[in-house]
Amino acid sequence: MPVTVVVGAQWGDEGKAKVIDLLSKEHGYVVRYQGGHNAGHTVVVGDERYALQLIPSGILYDHVVPVIANGVVVDMPTLFNEIDTLERRGISCERLLVSSHAHLIFPWHQAWDALAEAGRGDAKIGTTLKGIGPAYADKSNRIGIRAGDVLDPALFAAHLRERATVEDAALRAAGAAPLDVNAIVEEFVELAARLAPYVRDTVSALHDALAAGHQLLLEGAQATFLDLDHGTYPYVTSSNPTAGGACVGTGLGPRDIDRIVGITKAYTTRVGAGPFPTELIDELGEKLVDIGREFGTVTGRRRRPGWIDCVMLRQAVRINSLTEIALTKLDVFDTFETVKVCTGYRIGDTVLANYPDRMELLADVEPIYTEFPGWNRSLADIREPADLPAEAQDFLRLVEAEIGVPIRIVGVGAERDDYLLWDRPNDDAELVGAR
Repeated sequence: MPVTVVVGAQWGDEGKAKVIDLLSKEHGYVVRYQGGHNAGHTVVVGDERYALQLIPSGILYDHVVPVIANGVVVDMPTLFNEIDTLERRGISCERLLVSSHAHLIFPWHQAWDALAEAGRGDAKIGTTLKGIGPAYADKSNRIGIRAGDVLDPALFAAHLRERATVEDAALRAAGAAPLDVNAIVEEFVELAARLAPYVRDTVSALHDALAAGHQLLLEGAQATFLDLDHGTYPYVTSSNPTAGGACVGTGLGPRDIDRIVGITKAYTTRVGAGPFPTELIDELGEKLVDIGREFGTVTGRRRRPGWIDCVMLRQAVRINSLTEIALTKLDVFDTFETVKVCTGYRIGDTVLANYPDRMELLADVEPIYTEFPGWNRSLADIREPADLPAEAQDFLRLVEAEIGVPIRIVGVGAERDDYLLWDRPNDDAELVGAR
């Protein structure tokens, strides 16, 4: 399959990096298509832990060309911190490509981000304050500075000084701390010189790679329900992590894509505010957080936990045209007495056929659950589907039946190789544990 897209099917933090790392083995290019350094991807290789924010996780394979495509907003200090950290650990970043059309983040973007969030009071969105939203706003307002601009150092420096001066005056007027324009120009002119060797026409590079027979893997940050158009607005990100965003964010066409993998945990988490029908705010929720280590890679913030929600997953299948599912962290339930799956929503006496399109409705729904007994054993060493406990197999088969696409990959531990390929053994068996 020439082009595969990997999409988060929930609210992010589903374990995309591990699945991308697995799929990178069979792809020549791994392409990040949207978002910025507000999302972290973590890959564990033996005793080594790699936490990446901008560089595609395919960088860990020597045969992969990692690409930061046009849909990404790039914070140069973060990018070069990642490059320096990886190269100190023996991983070359020379083959990294950065799109000439990718927009750049500057200190005024972070200042506006903090100012806007502080002004929301109790209605805070939960932004990471990385300047992502303001950078995308500048892109839409057609005043942004792009990576390709660094290829003309004099023009870049002049444009940078002009923008920094204008933003400094605006921030002062809004009551924010002033910017040090001279320091910003000095720092970012130096960073621009470092960025220049990586800058390419990545649209042409990706189409040339396809023509040469390479397989491409496209990865997004965040996830379906943080999508600017299709997520739980306004508690969303500033770009389109859904599969449609992969085309806009890379310059590849829809007919180039033939495999779309949705990533979901065996449960659900989200960060920040917003409705969450299956949220657990009791001891079981704390247990999920503790065992699943549910704290943000970038921010360290505690994630809100809940049961897996097949209503939202069905919506993710629709929006992304998912061809399959990779389900991670099944092992987190190893010591749970019972495990629940949300199969529907109810408001009063009405059962909803679809995922609500208005957040006030989503906040009012009552989940309808199917409950399974736990399996009370470790899954970490299991590599064959038939070796999974019957209760775990029942869980996977119900999720597949509810969302309408097959599960292909099942994560059973934190390590790089802790997974199995699911082929639905005992497919005709009755779900004897469900109630």
